[in-house]
Amino acid sequence: MSKKTLNATNLAALGADRLANLLIEVSTGSAEIKRRLRLELSHNLGPEELARDVRKRLASIRRSTSFVGWRKRKALIKDLTTQAEMITDKIAADSPTEAFDLLWQFIELAPSVYERTDDSRGDVGDVFRTARDHFADIAAKAVLSPTDLARRVWDAVQDNGYGEFDGIIGLLGPSLGDEGLEHLKMLVMAHEKAPPDVNDDHAALQFLRDLRSTDGNYAVEQKTRLIKTTLQDIAIAQGNTDAYIAQFSSKDLKRPRIAAEVAQLLLDTERPKEALDVLSAADLDEHALGAQDWNATYIACLLALGRVSEAQDHRWQCFCDTLQAQTLRDYLKVLPDFEDVEAEDTAKAHALAFEDPMAALRFFLEWPDLACAARLISERCDELDGNHYQLLTPAAEALRDRHPLAAVLLWRVMIDYALWEGRSTRYGHVADHLMDCTAADSDIDDYGKFCSHQAYLDGLQAQHKHKSSFWARLS
Repeated sequence: MSKKTLNATNLAALGADRLANLLIEVSTGSAEIKRRLRLELSHNLGPEELARDVRKRLASIRRSTSFVGWRKRKALIKDLTTQAEMITDKIAADSPTEAFDLLWQFIELAPSVYERTDDSRGDVGDVFRTARDHFADIAAKAVLSPTDLARRVWDAVQDNGYGEFDGIIGLLGPSLGDEGLEHLKMLVMAHEKAPPDVNDDHAALQFLRDLRSTDGNYAVEQKTRLIKTTLQDIAIAQGNTDAYIAQFSSKDLKRPRIAAEVAQLLLDTERPKEALDVLSAADLDEHALGAQDWNATYIACLLALGRVSEAQDHRWQCFCDTLQAQTLRDYLKVLPDFEDVEAEDTAKAHALAFEDPMAALRFFLEWPDLACAARLISERCDELDGNHYQLLTPAAEALRDRHPLAAVLLWRVMIDYALWEGRSTRYGHVADHLMDCTAADSDIDDYGKFCSHQAYLDGLQAQHKHKSSFWARLS
């Protein structure tokens, strides 16, 4: 390796004095580099000195009110990341209790930073989320009072408007221990008995919130939701499945998604009969939210109870209803040799005749069976939705080499849709599809019942001759 390559070994060879002078030179005019160098100097003096500087910087960031646009966002992210790393990587190693307190102050910065930052890309939030994940390791080494920590956690979850403290109970569960978790539970129960806080929002804003709420009282709903989620987080931290489930009302358990979640918890604790009872009591229809999770858990319950035949019947019905490839794979794995081949053929025949050809096409691509996909396209081309370019475009690419006619038919479907609907924003893609059709024409010996490429092109020119912006794309 060249001795001019920028790496630690080559730079160390310059010597301390030359490196120091270079750092002074490159830091001139750069507040970011100067700040980092001062932090390293503070760390050299000990964790207390570094902690003092980090605390001062956090206070400065908290006081700032200027909006951070996209030009300054990168510098802000770098600054926040540096402060977080000083806490988690340097201070925590020698002074974990101090680091825990600083990390808490750092996470508390999140709301004020979010309110004055354009974080549409989520990279500012990533800094806080990454830092928050260090709580568990640092807390395990810090000297913390379980009851004091419980009060601190409760204050945080009550004022968690931006989700900055999401998951904090789970992260700090081991440090809270039984004493801290029970004290936290006591604080939650006391809050439940207290009347709802009076909201100081403008009357019009409060009216809109109440209008959107289920029972017309936003404050009550918000309080109920906070109590429920907090008690469930405590139950998870304590490993108390029944306490977690108890927070769901009978109405909640009617929802397939929640029923599936509860049933899975019961399965995990080897209680399949109870899990199956919960699932059986849920209100399930074809379009129910969480139906897929419900079906998967229902099958798992049947298998856990040794009811394999019923599980297989349910798998087959699920596949027939949804054409989910993984469901069919699971079904076939259980079948004896040769029976699985016959069942697969039956499944493909069912998919070819399925009421939704787009779902059938997706299944054949996922399976994969490109020959069946090509057959489906040839037989039911008129039923395909040209607006679903997210599926049709990759499907055409997958088919173009071995089944060029099927690929051309998919391109035509998207071309026809965009031109007839006047989707001018897609004209560039449509022009590409038409050129793909031209390129594939030489690979197609027989168009069968479909018109040739030239006839199709002539038809487009006759039907859409006034769409000059599209034809200009081709020229």
